[in-house]
Amino acid sequence: MGTEIIEYLQRIDATLAPFDGHFIVHGGSPEHVEGEWQGTLIVIEFPDYQHARGWYDSPAYREILPLRTENSDGVTMLLAGVDREHLATDVLS
Repeated sequence: MGTEIIEYLQRIDATLAPFDGHFIVHGGSPEHVEGEWQGTLIVIEFPDYQHARGWYDSPAYREILPLRTENSDGVTMLLAGVDREHLATDVLS
């Protein structure tokens, strides 16, 4: 692991805190039960989409972002989640 990625990891938690973001998945060895996956999965949870967008656009995160993007390959997505009462059929309406 390069020094830039180490610095990114050392600094990211401070950028998440003001937006109540925290890791719920951070790497690990997945058990493949269907399909194929290559890479490392990282999931960060926020209270809502606006907090996630605020974090990603924040000056603090933008300052460390090149440490990751210039030293690793990956895809970043922001997604609106569902609550615990969500049912699979809710997407049909």
